[in-house]
Amino acid sequence: HKALGIPESFMDSCNLPLCTEPEELIATELDFYNRPQRLSPEAFAAWSEMKGAAQQDWVTIFLISAFRDIQYQHYLLAKKLNEGSSLESILSVNAAPGFSEHHTGRAVDIGTLGCDALVEAFEQTNAFQWLKINGNKHGFFMSYPRDNKFGINYEPWHWCFCKDDK
Repeated sequence: HKALGIPESFMDSCNLPLCTEPEELIATELDFYNRPQRLSPEAFAAWSEMKGAAQQDWVTIFLISAFRDIQYQHYLLAKKLNEGSSLESILSVNAAPGFSEHHTGRAVDIGTLGCDALVEAFEQTNAFQWLKINGNKHGFFMSYPRDNKFGINYEPWHWCFCKDDK
């Protein structure tokens, strides 16, 4: 955090929970960009089930991204800082290293045909409407709805698998 200019008080002031990396990750299908992705075994099983259920309803969903380690999250923030973005604006769209649900191996960024990746317009797709009705049936919940308590911008494409014990 220090290298990124994130103050020591950040942990006390942010509303995001600390996210630890899982002990086990497994390879998933390739994402939309043909990059390898990984998820926890439970999250991948639930993702596969949900993707199949959507397909049966004639809805296409696919991975844009899944697991990101803490070092890669640091890289993403450093790149944006180097491009001239302010730390405040970056932290409204990207969690600080250690606080991203992607670290858990349970978060997925979801895309669909006919919609650019990682844009608010995703909320206007059939895929998003399907996810709102069916995502939680498969253990997935939208992490960052409008005006969320975490201060992260609205992300209709970001969904996280929550185990039954949560």
